[in-house]
Order: sequence, then C-alpha cells, then structure tokens
Amino acid sequence: MVENIVLSFQGLWSHKFRSFLTMLGIIIGISSIITIVSTIKGTNEQIKENLIGAGNNVVTVKLMQDGYEVDMQYAPLPEGVSVITEETRAALDELESVEATSLYHQRSWVESVYYKNSAFNGELYGIDENYFSINGYRLNYGRNFLESDYENFRKVVIVDMKTATKLFEGKNPIGEVLEMNGEPFTVVGVVSQSNTAEPNIQTVEDYWMYMDTSAGAIFVPDSTWPIIYRYDEPQYVAVQATSTDDMTAAGNNVAESLNATQIQNTMYAYKANDILEQAAHLQSLSESTNTQLIWIAGISLLVGGIGVMNIMLVSVTERTKEIGLKMALGARQKVILGQFLTEAAVLTSLGGFLGVICGIGLAQMLSKVMGVPVVYSIPACVIAVVFSMAIGIVFGLVPAVKASKLNPIEALRHE
Repeated sequence: MVENIVLSFQGLWSHKFRSFLTMLGIIIGISSIITIVSTIKGTNEQIKENLIGAGNNVVTVKLMQDGYEVDMQYAPLPEGVSVITEETRAALDELESVEATSLYHQRSWVESVYYKNSAFNGELYGIDENYFSINGYRLNYGRNFLESDYENFRKVVIVDMKTATKLFEGKNPIGEVLEMNGEPFTVVGVVSQSNTAEPNIQTVEDYWMYMDTSAGAIFVPDSTWPIIYRYDEPQYVAVQATSTDDMTAAGNNVAESLNATQIQNTMYAYKANDILEQAAHLQSLSESTNTQLIWIAGISLLVGGIGVMNIMLVSVTERTKEIGLKMALGARQKVILGQFLTEAAVLTSLGGFLGVICGIGLAQMLSKVMGVPVVYSIPACVIAVVFSMAIGIVFGLVPAVKASKLNPIEALRHE
C-alpha cells in the first residue's frame, strides 16, 4: 500500500498540470460545500445568539388561554389560577434542567406611570429578589432592592439605563419620584443587562426581526405590585436552565409542574416561551435555501469524478506496456487493480484536501468582505476529504479493472 501511494505521487508529479486540471472539479466542489456549510453554521449560531442572548439561558413561562398569552392589563383576573407561593417557587428550582427560577409581574406599554409631566410607555415589572441575578442585570449606580423593601412594602423603584436616559433626560434619577396610578415611587437605583447579545443586523429583514422596540423598563418589588394594580394576580416565571441546550426541557418541566399544582380552570395553562424552537424554525428557513446550493455544488463533484475516470483511462492506455511488464514478472490482477485504485484515491484525496483549504479561505474572505458569520466544522472537513477519496475509488474502479484484465502478451506488444 505504501509503495502504491509513493508511485501515485510520483505519477502525479510527473504530470503536474494534467493532475491539477483533473483535481480542479473536486477542489471547486469541496471548497463550495465547505464555504456553504461554514456559512450555514455561522448564520445558525448568530440566529440562536440573537434570540437567546449571550448565555443567561433564561426562558419565560407565562399563562396562556386558547394559545394566546393572558392579557393581565385589560382582561379580567383569571379565575381558578392560584398565586405562586415562595414554597412552590423553591420546588421549581429542584426540577430537572432548572438552575434557578424567579417570579415576576409584567405590564407592556403602560400608560399609568408619569415623571412630572412626562408619561412612561415602556415595560413595568414587579419582581422578586432573584429576578436581577437570573436575567443578568447589574447595578450601575444607586442601590438594589433590600429585603426590608419587600417586607415593609416600600414604594421604591429601579430603572434601566434606557429609561434613565429617555425619561430623565440624562440626569441622575436617584431620588426622583415617579407617579404610578397616583402612588409616589422613589427611584433608588439604575441597572443594565450585562449579558445581552447585540443582534448582527445586516439587512432590513434583520432589523425588523431583531429591532428593540422597548422604551425602557422600570422595576418595583413584587410585594408592592398590588398597590399599583390588583391583588392575587398570577405571576410569570423566569426559568434559568442549566445550559442553553436544556432551555426547552427546563421551561416545559416548570410549565407542567405549574399546570399540575396551580391551575383549577382548564381554560388556562402555563406554557414556556420556547426560544430554541423559534431559533430552529429560523435556522431551517436559512438551511432550506443553502441545502439547494450544496446540491448544486455537488454537481461539480460528479463532474470531477468523471474527469478522474477519464484521466485514469488515459493513464491505463499510456501505461499498457508497463502493466504488461509487471504481469509478465508475476504481478497479480489484484496488485494492478490496487495500484490504479490507489492512484485515483490519492488524486481525489489531494483534491479534497486542497478544496477544504480553499473553502476555509473563501469562507474567511466572505466573512471579512460581506460580514457573513462563519463557523468551521471539523467533521464536515473530514467527511469532505473522505468523500473525495470515495469518489476516486468509485470512478477509478472502471479504469483499474480494465488495467488488471489486460492480456500480458498483448500489453507487452502494445506500441
């Protein structure tokens, strides 16, 4: 085998230009596939990162009715749905794939919060003591909520940086008073979400998919939520999974537990917001187009394989006398067959290896020039080289068989 490989390289080197032209179809096909696969993986990772964030692994579980989220802002208080107690929340932490949980209330586009004569129309949250840590918020300045704030129902509020900039026009909001449904709440801190991924927006479609439409967020202790709104309002649950891949399982486990313990009315059900499913759907849309491109690139591999068969048939014709001499000296058919199969496999394997290098280089160039995210797949590179070797064996089989079945006497007399 080693001798056959050495002879193959000697044969390729003696006909360098012809060998390169033969490998060109393989190189183009493999490099195209590597580039497309790298782009697919890069795009999929970008979609996943844009939707999920930079690693906080949080999925929300919300109350649903007939497939739609229950609107706590305008709909009547849902009957038959119990308020989640701290004991129940602690039990959720013990579920499989769950790292930690947090209970919270939420209002979107609220119109009952004012600072002096300016109305706030962003997100209002009533949160427990775990919410900030689970969702990756850090304190910029001021202070966080204290345990005594919850116990004594203090009317204090924390705002995010976007609210601090827009509502307070850039001045320090600490100590300022917000009016919430006629109740004064004092700003005690400013936070920002430290692990939020910035979307990679390249097109108009990307903008509408990932654009941030929020006007900021305001947080109050959940114990003071009834001061602003109603009592016994069911909470949402923020679930931090043990890993990104466990987000679906963690959300579903929490939803199933809540449905079993908190729901007495079958009109309602808790359901996890499966971000991984959304990401998979967007990824499948991206892959469906690129899969067609892979098939098109595969055609060049077929053309390359035909080129290998053609050049190996020419090689058999050129080396007929050499083959006859080897047979006359005792070489068996399987030796001749192995020699030509090895030569075809070496030719296409070398083409596959060069194709992988070209594919990586082309993908890197696309990333730099067009801003396309790429992720290289080692298995795809290995499979590409092995597949190119298989092409050499398959398309080199006919010439190899032809060479092994030559009549030694006729071969020696060949001119």
